[in-house]
Amino acid sequence: FFSDDEYQWKGPFYFIQGADPQFGLMKSWAVGDTKNGDDEWGEEIKLAEQAVQAINKLNPKPKFFVLCGDLIHGMPGTQWRKDQEQDLKNVLKNIDRDIPLVFVSGNHDIGNTPTRETIDSYCKNWGDDYFSFWVGGVFFLVLNSQLYFDSSKCPELKQAQDVWLNEQLAVAEKQKCKHIIVFQHIPLFLSKPEEDHNYFNLEKSVRQEIMEKFQKAGIKAVFSGHYHRNAGGFYRGLEMVVSSAIGCQLGEDTHGLRVVVVTDEKIVHRYYSLNELSSRGIEKELLDMLAKQT
Repeated sequence: FFSDDEYQWKGPFYFIQGADPQFGLMKSWAVGDTKNGDDEWGEEIKLAEQAVQAINKLNPKPKFFVLCGDLIHGMPGTQWRKDQEQDLKNVLKNIDRDIPLVFVSGNHDIGNTPTRETIDSYCKNWGDDYFSFWVGGVFFLVLNSQLYFDSSKCPELKQAQDVWLNEQLAVAEKQKCKHIIVFQHIPLFLSKPEEDHNYFNLEKSVRQEIMEKFQKAGIKAVFSGHYHRNAGGFYRGLEMVVSSAIGCQLGEDTHGLRVVVVTDEKIVHRYYSLNELSSRGIEKELLDMLAKQT
């Protein structure tokens, strides 16, 4: 969905990152039943609509809108899943045609322990579970982080992604891209590279291996969701950015989106509440960065 001339750097641009619209979580979280309490998602529909409207109003337009996983709450095989997916698609249909959508698979989309079947079903619905694309001389990688979390039921798929990733990083090195940026659902870590493993980050030995591979390849930033709060930190030159949800908040943050500006030198980002982005748009400081044509 991006044209072939995107291998060249043409000056600063920006994109929008959202995460976890997760239709169905707000009700199930409120009633304290995250397994079966997801039979209503009217509130999430409104929030997703607000996000789409806010993005459509932005000027200049973002290069794309990436959704970093947990599109819906219903796990594979659960009752409301199909309806949740359909309702999200209906909302996303209204996004400006000039703004491509990039989907990242989350644990609710393919299961905590994915199988070939759950991944196939996701791919039919939303597109590949991992892929790469170029925008304006910047190389973007979308990864399936569930394969790092628990690939016990599909080890061959984890291996295939690993082989593919190494090939992609080799390509990036040859192409002399301006930056490399990764999107995945589960963060490598929430604030410190050496923090303990929990539900919201990757297991330590897996994390260490990925961080070293990414850092060595010159990857500048990894953008994730999953935590339903804003967080992040650094591993040497690699920034880990954890964005809160469009949907249910598990901390003190507001429903929102992240604006990410890519300049010649660096990647600058800021989280906006949906209200702030709809009413005021992007602040002058970031717009000024975009105006600096190289």
